[in-house]
Amino acid sequence: MEWTSILAIYFLFFVFSAFVLLPFGVRTHDEAGIEKIPGQADSAPVEYRGGRLLLRAALLAALVTAVYVANYINGWITVEDLILWGPDAG
Repeated sequence: MEWTSILAIYFLFFVFSAFVLLPFGVRTHDEAGIEKIPGQADSAPVEYRGGRLLLRAALLAALVTAVYVANYINGWITVEDLILWGPDAG
C-alpha cells in the first residue's frame, strides 16, 4: 500500500472521528448553571474546545488507520469474510 493511500485513509478516518467525537463532553449553559445570553440557542456549548477535539480525533484516526493497514497487510478480514448471503455465502 502506498503512503499516499495510507494518508488519504487517515484523513477520511480523521474527519469521521471528529464528527463522531463532536458531541462528547459538551455542556450547555443550563447544565453548567451559567446564565445564557439573550437570543442564544439552548444547545449552545459553554465553551468550545476545538484543540482537544482535534487531538482526540487525530489519536483515534491514527489507531483506526493502524488497525486498517495491519488488516490490509495480514489479511485478517477479507471480502469473502464479509459476504453474508448469496451464492458465495457459507
